[in-house]
Amino acid sequence: MKKVFLCSAIGVVCLALISSCNLSKADSVPENLVKESDKAVSDVAVAETSVEVGGTMMVPSKNIFDNISNSKDHTTFIAAVKQAGLVEILSSDDLFTVFAPTNQAFSTINKATLDSLMKSEAKADLTKVLTYHIVLGTLKAGDLKDGQELITVQGGKLKVSVKNGKVMVNNANISIADVVSSNGVTHVIDGVLMPK
Repeated sequence: MKKVFLCSAIGVVCLALISSCNLSKADSVPENLVKESDKAVSDVAVAETSVEVGGTMMVPSKNIFDNISNSKDHTTFIAAVKQAGLVEILSSDDLFTVFAPTNQAFSTINKATLDSLMKSEAKADLTKVLTYHIVLGTLKAGDLKDGQELITVQGGKLKVSVKNGKVMVNNANISIADVVSSNGVTHVIDGVLMPK
């Protein structure tokens, strides 16, 4: 009887040792597997931030330029980005926050002024206007505070105002916020921001 009890006790101790060895092996999972697991979780979180803009779902794995190019509401903005030679910048790995005016927003500008800006000899002026819509880094709507000033790529300042949950940049309302892309975030705005 004592022998049976002793064997059982030894068996329990062995099982405990084997279990603890397995736990320590699990604790030392190769880093690349842990990172892949974390990546899968972050991909799910990012996927949940998809937003529809201009009749198309914006895909978080695409860059800012590729995403906004698919919006039927941003054809004027995209034409201007191409004319100014900013495609490479908005497609790069650098992180940006872009305030993207809709076609409707551009329609409020005098047609002669807009046509003039789109001419090749006015490329420098067009670039100033467009880079006034771009801020370095990723700023979601929740990061924007009332009274905050943002320094643009153009060098000028944008003033943020927040009232009753609505966010404005200068005199333009953010109509669709937090359009996440692989290289930053885009906020759709209902006005064209003009630098001084």
